[in-house]
Amino acid sequence: MSMPDTLPFIALAGPTASGKTAGALALAAVIGRRMPVEIVSVDSALVYRDMDIGTAKPTPQERACAPHHLIDIRDPLQAYSAAEFVQDATRLIQDIRARGALPLLVGGTMLYFKALLDGIDDMPAADPAVRARLEAQAAAQGWPALHAELAHVDPVTAARLAPGDSQRIQRALEVWHVSGRPLSSFHTTKSGAASASPMSAGALFSLEPENRAWLHERIAQRFDAMLDAGFVDEVRLLRARGDLHPDLPSMRCVGYRQAWEELDLQALQPAGTPLNRAALRERGVAATRQLAKRQITWLRSMPRRQPIACDQPNAVADLVQAVLQRLDGRTP
Repeated sequence: MSMPDTLPFIALAGPTASGKTAGALALAAVIGRRMPVEIVSVDSALVYRDMDIGTAKPTPQERACAPHHLIDIRDPLQAYSAAEFVQDATRLIQDIRARGALPLLVGGTMLYFKALLDGIDDMPAADPAVRARLEAQAAAQGWPALHAELAHVDPVTAARLAPGDSQRIQRALEVWHVSGRPLSSFHTTKSGAASASPMSAGALFSLEPENRAWLHERIAQRFDAMLDAGFVDEVRLLRARGDLHPDLPSMRCVGYRQAWEELDLQALQPAGTPLNRAALRERGVAATRQLAKRQITWLRSMPRRQPIACDQPNAVADLVQAVLQRLDGRTP
């Protein structure tokens, strides 16, 4: 088997805890018998170093099964944008194909997938004056009020953001005030050019549960496993650096934000007071479920995807079969 010239890559998307890592490793093992496979992470949290447990980052043993890219490429103090992802992923796809290997894009950051497949316009640069006004407004009214304002001018973006997601709400409103255009309008095909781009021809498969309760249980189990593996200590080490704060994109990742806030609350208690692990678990699981809901909403807006029921016993086998059929040119 060789990589078809008309198929730049295979992509595997899905909500958190849907089994993407297991599916990707199964694909790498099966397809690897015919041609080399290299995995490109499509995850806005996996780019950060020293954030391993809370991001469910593939283990060294898992990464040894196939080369992995776009993992541990940023310090938590740094930002990483969709535009940077498109630039990096496009270069990697070309390099991997030049090596005669299959680029397998895997992750749950749907904005990255959409930007790569559909194209992304150049968005306005940051405007400090506008940001300052928005921060003052948020201080007076609260971020949920600004989220409601965003819903009036950009309902598409507002629908995928939590009312307390200050960083992204601020950016979306900033784009609106600076350009007069909703942020969502920049995440669309640029004058039809993206439809002619080789990246738009990538095959997208998605792991989606038929029963949402199954995914909720998986999310709870994984959060418990993260806590048992030392997730809180991981966040303590990040806080101990002294240069990170909860408004950074890295620290606003699901789980990290809730752990940071619980550690703040613990610091206000008398010395020796234990962390409220039960409260952290409740808030972390709830936030992760909300993330999964937004991810599924994104997926359902992408008609090109081929869904695989991830809550079925034969999900991995179905995924492998579907991808092999696509590589053999037997499915559209």
